Amino acid sequence: MSVFTRLKARLWRKPVLQVLTAALLVAGLPQPVFAATSESGVAEPRHQLHLAYVQGEGDVQGVKVAVQRESDLFTRYLQDYGIAGTVSFEMSANFWRFGPENDTDQNVVLAVSPVLTFSLGKVFEKELLAEFGIGVSLLDDTTFAGKNVSSHYQFEDRLGLIYQLSHEDSISLRYLHYSNAGFKKPNPGLDFIALGYSRVF
Repeated sequence: MSVFTRLKARLWRKPVLQVLTAALLVAGLPQPVFAATSESGVAEPRHQLHLAYVQGEGDVQGVKVAVQRESDLFTRYLQDYGIAGTVSFEMSANFWRFGPENDTDQNVVLAVSPVLTFSLGKVFEKELLAEFGIGVSLLDDTTFAGKNVSSHYQFEDRLGLIYQLSHEDSISLRYLHYSNAGFKKPNPGLDFIALGYSRVF
């Protein structure tokens, strides 16, 4: 039985994760009816390609590659409640490595997450943004960097700062935490700092 077959079997035995995963995937799909439009009426969905170097505890290093899409629908719901900000949905692939070159422990993580972003004001005439999100992820290996995280499914929590270099380009600093919220023991969690670059396309 392949590892992804085992992952799928574990995931779909958890009704809460079924609902979360389905909701996030559907919400992250293109929304032509609700997409933001220009004055000419042409839909202009905003996508971002994100690449980050991640540093974990000890000798844990990695790369995060993500695509993020703003949701005009959820952003309008947020603003209807008087909250200034934007809601996006991110899908990512993460590649982690631990240990010296001749004895490397590796892991692959797929994640999907809603992301709330709001402005903190301007610094040196450029926009500074704060970011918050809680999503779900699937780990290829439950034992990594000397830790047993018990389950292939983990929550992905994030807090971040984004500095807007231009309308298309930005750099970011994020804190990422992975854990199963205590649904299964042990649950030591994994922590990362990510330094990234994003480009609108």
